[in-house]
Parts: sequence; C-alpha cells; structure tokens
Amino acid sequence: MEVLRYVAFAADPAGGNPAGVVLDATGIDEATMLATAGDVGYSETAFVLPSADGTLDIRYFSPLTEVPFCGHATIATAVAYADRHGPGPLRLRTKAGSVSVSTTLDADGSLVASLVSVEPRTAPISPDDLAELLTALHWPAGDLDPTLPPRAAYAGAWHPVIAAADRGRLADLDYDMPSLATLMARKDWATVDLVWRESATVFHARNPFPPGGVFEDPATGAAAAALGGYLRELRLVPTPATITVHQGADMGRPSKISVSVPQKPGSGIEVTGTAARI
Repeated sequence: MEVLRYVAFAADPAGGNPAGVVLDATGIDEATMLATAGDVGYSETAFVLPSADGTLDIRYFSPLTEVPFCGHATIATAVAYADRHGPGPLRLRTKAGSVSVSTTLDADGSLVASLVSVEPRTAPISPDDLAELLTALHWPAGDLDPTLPPRAAYAGAWHPVIAAADRGRLADLDYDMPSLATLMARKDWATVDLVWRESATVFHARNPFPPGGVFEDPATGAAAAALGGYLRELRLVPTPATITVHQGADMGRPSKISVSVPQKPGSGIEVTGTAARI
C-alpha cells in the first residue's frame, strides 16, 4: 500500500491541510484503513477503490473514525490522481453520495481541483444544544454575530455554523475538547464551523474536530461547502456568488478555499483549491 501525502487548499506544503491519499486501496479492510489513518496522523486519509463502471469509490478515515465525506482529502486525492494520470473530470462515490471532481492546470502550471458537493441543507440547533455548544467553546452568547444565526449545515457531513461578531473572538480558540466531543458525537456533527465575516464575500474560519481526535482542522472543504449552502438557504448572500474562506492562519497553516454558490436552490456547492505534495 502506497500512502501519498498532500496538503490541500495551499500551494506551499507548509500551509493548507495535510491529507493521506491511497490511490489504490483494493483489498484493504476497514481495520487496516483506520490503523493507517492513525499512523499517518492527519485529520483524514482517503482510500480510493477503482470500480468497473469508471467511478472511483472513496472512503475517508480520521485517526479515530470513518467520516462520510471530507473536502480537503477529496481535493488532495484529485490532484494526486491528476499527477499520475493527467488532469480531467472524475466521478467519486462517497458514503454521502456522488461527488463530481475536476482538475485543471492554472496559468503557472499548478493543478487546481474543484468538487461539487451533494445537495446541501440546513437544520435548526435547539436552544439547549446551542447553550451546551457555547459553554464547551467558552463563548458568551453576546460574542455571536446576530446577522449570521447559528444553524447546522450539511453538504456531505453536518457542521454547526457559529459566527463570531469580531475577529478577536475567532482568534481566541480554547475549548473544552471532551465536552465538545460528547456533544458532537450525540448530534453527528463532523466539525464546528466557527466563522467571522470580513466582508460580503470574505470569511475567516476555524474548525474544531474533536470527533477525529484533532483539536483543529486547518482547512475544511466540507464545512466550506456547507457554509455556501447555509448562506444561500438563509439568503445571506446574493446568488450566484463566489465567496472566499481563509482558514488555518491562526495555527500557522494558512489556507484559502474558494466556494461557488449557484443560484438554483438545492444544487451542489462548488469548492475549489490547490494542493501540493509533501
């Protein structure tokens, strides 16, 4: 088994979110996948299984558990595949559903990958769950941005979107990891998407990931896609729109995620970024 290592959403291996990529996981069982992800130690490792119909089956494992969909590992996988086979379209079959991916060469010859998520949706967060979440984060309710209401958002995995009123609140991340992990396991939340809105189309994000045994994710493509669906469904951005999500800067791994939000309700959200081999 060959395990490749890439960073996604950055051209510099010192930035972005590292992911393990196994381009041919034929014959590898779940226990070995989980153990491999633990050995690699990144927030996710992707395992690709070629199928007879040309679609690539893909599974994602954190060091602690399998997740239904992972955006940064998808971008890393697409670029790794293009490094071997050349750029072009791919169809991935994830546990969350079918995801289309394409890779192209940009002007400087670097590979850029775009994925289109499954159909996004949102759901309310109960007052009790929100209070428990804020307590675990050590965030007073008064530090929230009232123009971006708390909501659980989905585009392959569930992420509560919690908006800070100022950049300072977002910069101060010191949460109760066991308490948050317990709440997230009960609610089936993948990461918590903590965001601050700099302008109409520019966001900064931080993503605690205790279910995967990771304190913080430096770039979360699935959460960025969910955020795009959230903004469209709640009519918080005029569509079509392209938003930019900056993530990872507070932990020394700057990442940049481009999110295209189509106007059509229910249509998938496109997430684009670069990737580089480590």
